[in-house]
Amino acid sequence: MSAQHPPTDTQSPSRAWWKEAVVYQIYPRSFMDSNGDGIGDLKGITSKLDYLNDLGVSVLWLCPIFPSPNDDNGYDISDYQGIMAEFGTMADFDELLAQAHARGIKILLDLVINHSSDEHAWFQESRSSKDNPKRDWYIWRPGKNGGPPNNWESIFTEPAWEYDPQTDEYFLHVFSRKQPDLNWDNLDMRAAVYDMIRWWLDKGVDGFRIDAITHIKKTPGMPDLPNPDGLIAVPSHDHHRNIEGIQEYITDLCDNTFAHYDIMTVGEANGVTVDEAPLWVGEDQKKFNMLFQFEQLNLWGSDVDSGLKLPALKKTLTRWQKGLEGQGWNALFVENHDIARIVSTWGDDKAYRYESSTALATMYFLMQGTPFIYQGQELGMTNFPFEHLQQFDDVAVRNLTAKQRAHGWTDHDILHSIKDSARDNSRTPMQWDDSPNAGFTTGTPWLAVNPNHTTINAAQQQNDPNSVLSYFKQMIHLRKEHEILVYGTYDLVLGEHEQVYAYTRTLNGNTLWVVCNLSGEAAHLGTVEGNDWEDRSLLLGNYTTQGQAAVLRPWEARVLA
Repeated sequence: MSAQHPPTDTQSPSRAWWKEAVVYQIYPRSFMDSNGDGIGDLKGITSKLDYLNDLGVSVLWLCPIFPSPNDDNGYDISDYQGIMAEFGTMADFDELLAQAHARGIKILLDLVINHSSDEHAWFQESRSSKDNPKRDWYIWRPGKNGGPPNNWESIFTEPAWEYDPQTDEYFLHVFSRKQPDLNWDNLDMRAAVYDMIRWWLDKGVDGFRIDAITHIKKTPGMPDLPNPDGLIAVPSHDHHRNIEGIQEYITDLCDNTFAHYDIMTVGEANGVTVDEAPLWVGEDQKKFNMLFQFEQLNLWGSDVDSGLKLPALKKTLTRWQKGLEGQGWNALFVENHDIARIVSTWGDDKAYRYESSTALATMYFLMQGTPFIYQGQELGMTNFPFEHLQQFDDVAVRNLTAKQRAHGWTDHDILHSIKDSARDNSRTPMQWDDSPNAGFTTGTPWLAVNPNHTTINAAQQQNDPNSVLSYFKQMIHLRKEHEILVYGTYDLVLGEHEQVYAYTRTLNGNTLWVVCNLSGEAAHLGTVEGNDWEDRSLLLGNYTTQGQAAVLRPWEARVLA
């Protein structure tokens, strides 16, 4: 087997603090509860800053902390400039921000501006009458033929229009019916959003993850979709995802807000291809710093039952690595609050939980880009053993369950179809120790704690040099110590190997090798032109004993010089 790409050593990318950062994503409801009500909160996060500092992360991304009816766990915001009462007060946030900054840790907030809650004051005004000045801040249409304006289905698998009897019209929601879409054609609405963004930045927030931003533009005219199967509503992604003309909105957003601050911005970029990405993150564009691309997420759906399809993953990640080389920057991740736990889907959460957690981490973390860690990933937390549908909290699961029951599915079949990929797998409480409720709360947790917290928890791993947590600390330190792992170019090696993901990082004539066996069987590396495995020195590995130079043990990862 030969190298797929000869090593490249192009001009080093421009330096920036957010390129060198390591980001830790916090789902506040599930991170740490300080007052015993069963819900994580801001004081809980503050109490764990030393843990996060010791881990080595430099940025915290907080999922929504704003007031919300919690139809979609905070992504339905009813006040953009407040704090959810369950999470604490604005004084608690100010203290968290100050304490984080004192440790050299920056804070990103989740910016949800495709939609608000239907309980937001803006929407309450908008729905009050057709003449209200805020009427066009949202997308209203009269019905058609006794039904909704068109046959679109929302992302949460219900009709995308909700009837409002107060004015006898429908409003559009591409997510939940409690999340009406903002109308980005309305300049007054935009100005209000920009004022809000600047308010947070002037407070000292260090940037944003911008939620669902590719959905803010809809196909002009919002036409009916072909419906040969006679569905109640038709999936409509392609008519509200990265629609032509969206860059006018993005440019206006960035010119009026982000461009005036030294901050970090990462857009959730559903529907954006690598060829289109430079319009969003090109260094000459002055828009977002990086994107969460969805191509690798699209591998989850088909692979969650059959495991990782490595050739497809290599092609996807390499396409993004090479596609943005020299002109943009990647956001690197394999877990977040919207997908199941990686060790349970692509790894082996039983016989090789430590090895597969660390191998999968090494694989993505050391590519070119800014790496993101999702809470609990650094412990090798696993999926939850769901046994009945009542254990789920997620609105998407509730909607899907109702839809599938209406089509004659049994609850057993519904459970089997969703339990391994459901979002609640990654939303169970953080596993701090082996006490009841995993040290997350002294009360009743809002979502059940994974029973394996007695063996998988931070306290147990903290002083174990051979734990997943200790490996993450070493890996983060390695990236900080070696500039090549931040700014070096990426080149795929052993591209046709069905077990091994291997690549090089090259900078100023120096090369490091990242070699990961992503399978439960031993993997022979074979030969790579100009390389002798025997001559390589080990910088980081997830086995404590030395193995054969050209053979990787099950789920073995090595970083070589």
